[in-house]
Amino acid sequence: LLRLFMSALNRVPSYGHNPLIEPCCCIWPGKADLVNKKNQNKEGPPLPSPEQILEFIQSSPQKVGKREIARAFHIKGGQRIALKRLLKQMAEDGLIEGRSKALRQPGTLGKVTVVEIVGRDEYGDFYGHPARWDVGEDGPLPKILIGEAKGKRGALPGLGDRVLAHIDRQDLDQTGYLYAARPIKVLPRNERRLLGIYHAHAEGGEIQPVDKKSLKSWTVKNADRLDAQEGELVSFEIMSKGRFSRPRARIVERLGNPQSEGLTSLIAIETHGIPHDFPQTVLDELDRLPALSKKGREDLRDLPLVTIDPPDARDHDDAVWASPDKDPKNPEGWVVVVAIADVAFYVRPGSLLDQEALKRGNSVYFPDRVVPMLPEKISNDLCSLKEGVDRPALAVEMVFNKDGKKISHQFKRILMKSAAKLSYAQAQAAIDGHPDDKTGPLLEPVLTPLWAAYRALSKARDKRSPLALDLPERKILMSDDGKIKDIIVPERLTAHKLIEEFMIQANVAAAESLVKKSIPLLFRVHDTPSDEKIQSLKEFLSTLNLKFGGSGPIAPKLFNGILAQAEGKPYQEMVTEVVLRSQAQAEYGPENYGHFGLNLARYAHFTSPIRRYADLIVHRGLIHGFQFGDDGLDLAIADELADIGAQISDTERRAMLAERETLDRLIALYLEKHEGAEFKGRISGVTRAGLFVRLDDTGADGFIPISTLRKDYFVHDEVAHALIGERSHLRYHIGQRVDVRLVEIVPTAGALRFEMLSEGVEGAPPDRSHRAPSRRGRPGKGRKSSMRAKPVSKAKKPKRSGRGGKKR
Repeated sequence: LLRLFMSALNRVPSYGHNPLIEPCCCIWPGKADLVNKKNQNKEGPPLPSPEQILEFIQSSPQKVGKREIARAFHIKGGQRIALKRLLKQMAEDGLIEGRSKALRQPGTLGKVTVVEIVGRDEYGDFYGHPARWDVGEDGPLPKILIGEAKGKRGALPGLGDRVLAHIDRQDLDQTGYLYAARPIKVLPRNERRLLGIYHAHAEGGEIQPVDKKSLKSWTVKNADRLDAQEGELVSFEIMSKGRFSRPRARIVERLGNPQSEGLTSLIAIETHGIPHDFPQTVLDELDRLPALSKKGREDLRDLPLVTIDPPDARDHDDAVWASPDKDPKNPEGWVVVVAIADVAFYVRPGSLLDQEALKRGNSVYFPDRVVPMLPEKISNDLCSLKEGVDRPALAVEMVFNKDGKKISHQFKRILMKSAAKLSYAQAQAAIDGHPDDKTGPLLEPVLTPLWAAYRALSKARDKRSPLALDLPERKILMSDDGKIKDIIVPERLTAHKLIEEFMIQANVAAAESLVKKSIPLLFRVHDTPSDEKIQSLKEFLSTLNLKFGGSGPIAPKLFNGILAQAEGKPYQEMVTEVVLRSQAQAEYGPENYGHFGLNLARYAHFTSPIRRYADLIVHRGLIHGFQFGDDGLDLAIADELADIGAQISDTERRAMLAERETLDRLIALYLEKHEGAEFKGRISGVTRAGLFVRLDDTGADGFIPISTLRKDYFVHDEVAHALIGERSHLRYHIGQRVDVRLVEIVPTAGALRFEMLSEGVEGAPPDRSHRAPSRRGRPGKGRKSSMRAKPVSKAKKPKRSGRGGKKR
């Protein structure tokens, strides 16, 4: 061992000393000559001096790392270890910083840096700061001039954007900027912003995140709190993650009182990075929009098209009309016209409006606000089909036979004038025999033919047999002062189904026309459920003695058969929930594989170009294909459609998640005064950690930790979607009706914790082959019952009574 140790010492390259014996010894410039001379005699050229390395880093046009330095100074073999030590010592002395692949002098920027655009200077040019700045808190923050990046799609930045950019150092005296940035690309704004509630203490404070999936708290020093007040909602960034110390954060913005309903949607907007302010450059384009003209348009202003929307709708992008077909070859047939706002006329390809719309992907709807895809001048004015106002539109005229089968269709670019703006309930009331002053004159000439045409179309829909999952949706009613007035589940009316079916038929017609003309488009596709999900569903149904279809291909009617078997049974809601979870997620893409849920071979979104970018692409395709004008689709976009489809599919999922989180937070805020109350609900989810329960009256979702279930030791049966007691065989399964008590609320996180009051249902013992792997321990000590690390509400946790059984 001694010989091996001494041999190792002799083989270690050094700076003229042995680092195993003198680990704290530093190489100062005075020693460099001796070190270089020794290395020159042994292995070639000497090591560069620290000054030479700094000069090389400053002068290099590319990123400089250890490899680039070694190559520039011809350092090979054992000298690489000596170079590594030299660079480490320079870093400890503060001469350089960064990673081994990207070194730089402190207080300087790398060759390629992420820059956050924060404002405009007196000349109208954008300027920004580095998104991350590693100099100490008192160090100067560089101000960077933002240049232009020509020929880069989507690289045109705006205020608030983060751009990946090439950095050039320039003369500070001439320009006022030490650095200029040439944008490479605008980074997506889908990074979740960190938000939390600030709680003060003597040495600063701590932040509790609003994301219920992030239960860690972060300490904040007084110098980093930005004068935040107790209980205030703040945006923060992480300074250290706490691997060897307490996690630390710095507050970057104060956002106000988190108990305000008006701030609840802002939490979702900020955490999901949803762009909600339009850059001034985009707004400036609104002054240069083309004037409306009749040229190239068919005048349909005398056709009594009507809009039927929710009562609080502000953008009306679709209007409908129907009439009996006068063609004797089509007895009892129908002609249906669906007119859609001509957004493509105002939002031209490649414009700043177009780029901003693509960046947003879609509008996002909250109970208290809308974050539109397009500025309000377009979405709520120029492209909103207002009653009695001339508006440009794209229309499709469809002819159906008496059984609802489409015989033909044709697209037109029109000028229209809406005959009336109606709500769903208003139109339905007129059909049900209760017309008002507006719907009375429209009943016979307009509304009655619409309903008659829908009855024909519904025959074809039933024959097609799309997936029959008609699930209720919660709606929060807000008062004029921004408070929550009520939470309801709106009634599903025939008027809703009528508009839905007309829109589906228009979307099908658009897809068929573009495919026939070989115009590239984004399909709305919905894949068949995966084999794994089908097998899991079959295993679950077997526990209820239900069978899934036959030997033919998977089709929606097979799922409808399952729903029909469960109708009226105690497990109906459970089966509906599991069938829903077995489905794939719809998305956008240039490759068509059909829409499984609607049971359609070709489907594309055409009917909402105000709020969906995919529809705008379809409109441009139709304009090009039917030669409606020079503002149609550039066919060169075909190579980009896959990326665009993936991007807007992501923004759609982001919007859905933000909307759902906002509903959860608002409902939690609404229930805050009911802490301790008892509610009726049903189990909506089962995991190895516990049960999710959805309340009947509000639709609120909450959690029951498995550690709080009493009288037995419960295990998770994945196939049965149930927690089953080992000794009692009592079970809690998905869809089961239960009574619960609300014991803890965190409104800013939208988190509720319940206590189970109902007994489990008697059943068979747990199937050990279906058990999920879990940690076993004493009852009541296996998992935490709280939904966060440090509860901030005044609610007391229920005492753990244990789950029975011996320690295993």
